[in-house]
Amino acid sequence: MDDALWGQSRAMPARGRGWSAPVDMRDWGAFAHERGAIAGSEARFATSDALRQRIFDAAQEKIIGNLRDFGGRAVLVDGGGYNHMWLGAQPMGGEMYAKQNVEAALNNQLLFMEFARQDGRIPGSIRRVGGLPQPQFDKMQGFCFPQPALNMYWWIGQDNRYLRFLADTLLRFDAYLWDRRDSNADGCLESWCSSDTCEANALRYGDAPEAWGSELPPRASQSVPMASMGMMSYSFAIRAALAKVFAILGEDGRAAAWRVKAGSVRKRMRELLWDEARGACFDRDSGGRKLYTLDHNNLRCMYMGSFTKDMASRFVERHLLNAEEFWTPMPLPTVAANDKLFRNKADKDWSGMPQGLTYQRAIRALDNYGYARLLPRLADRLFLAIGERGQFVKQYDTYTGRPSGGRNGYGPTVLAALEYIARLHGVHIEDGELHWGALGGANSEYSQFWRGREYAMACKDGRAAGFIDGRRVFEADAGVRVVTGMDGESPRYERLR
Repeated sequence: MDDALWGQSRAMPARGRGWSAPVDMRDWGAFAHERGAIAGSEARFATSDALRQRIFDAAQEKIIGNLRDFGGRAVLVDGGGYNHMWLGAQPMGGEMYAKQNVEAALNNQLLFMEFARQDGRIPGSIRRVGGLPQPQFDKMQGFCFPQPALNMYWWIGQDNRYLRFLADTLLRFDAYLWDRRDSNADGCLESWCSSDTCEANALRYGDAPEAWGSELPPRASQSVPMASMGMMSYSFAIRAALAKVFAILGEDGRAAAWRVKAGSVRKRMRELLWDEARGACFDRDSGGRKLYTLDHNNLRCMYMGSFTKDMASRFVERHLLNAEEFWTPMPLPTVAANDKLFRNKADKDWSGMPQGLTYQRAIRALDNYGYARLLPRLADRLFLAIGERGQFVKQYDTYTGRPSGGRNGYGPTVLAALEYIARLHGVHIEDGELHWGALGGANSEYSQFWRGREYAMACKDGRAAGFIDGRRVFEADAGVRVVTGMDGESPRYERLR
């Protein structure tokens, strides 16, 4: 590390493959080219921690292999043998990849928005046929969309036309959900197939189909329609995002109304699906019976923000950190390890082994409820599992952490690794603020180039400092996260250790 690190702008080589050209966005998004809103971006990281350096470098190489051309649009697909765009992964992953390629990151939101049907339904996946994107509507597929799509507003330069397009998409999809997915009118949204919540082969789904393209619910299954914490969380996330959107647009009355509407979804979910004695949520089958499988979807609810703080605290302290349930040698199995439906089975199984997608979603889930202190521990375990050989696969053995099935280059695992590094040692944007990770533990420099500026986070010998274009905006002991305005103003400090 350079002893002259503090207070100086470091000369950096010319930007390479991560540098993005503007793209002429279609339909509602055609503002980008005219304003040059899609600026280039690039993130760089150098550290004395040999494993983290190797993982960052390998991840940067692997993720480039997941870029595809969908009808002249650069997008990021799942990778690792999965060549579609999935609603439960690509908007979230795209926003994370904005640190390297804003064009692809934005397209990972826009294609889902542009292919929404007239009735408001957003495609669960988009595949490429004959070089062109083709939407699929036979599952909901996870819906990690509202907050990542909202964060792209900041990445592209705060254009309100994008924000209004997003609001229109969310308004129509929320209306669709409540029109179509509450078939028994009990005020709880339903999953109709295992892919609605992105849980292929999950045993708790019993006789439910994996996909379902009809607009009428299945009637031959005892499992579905299933009153779903996941589906309720989709609506909550939509409404919470709409409240933020309208607040940004200065429509305070609409913002307040959507906060109330989000609260009503949370209230009903707690009434119907939360079990106070057990400290977790449980879905109900088609007959209204609670399915007492202790499932990682509680963590997904935290990702969507649909838990109250006390619900999240109960789940984390009682279950997530329980070594017999979710804090296994390789943490975050998809079903509690002591549950009767847990299976430590290789390859594409949502009844057991920890998934790269869960590590990716856990970042926001824990951040939402003040558990950022757990992120360094999860990062340590994920990095050990990926290892020196850079095994970015779909899932890892619950007890050994060994890669288990699937091809290398699986995008959610690659992006999770890059995001843990950015959150703990670098810079990211969240709701119009800069979050600087100053974990320390090794000397490091992380630089984010974006819209003609350099945002640099440096840790050296137990001290940390953040810079914007070479101007120091804060200095502190390592082991913290610092949150500032977009120009580095008004820093506040949160412990990471």
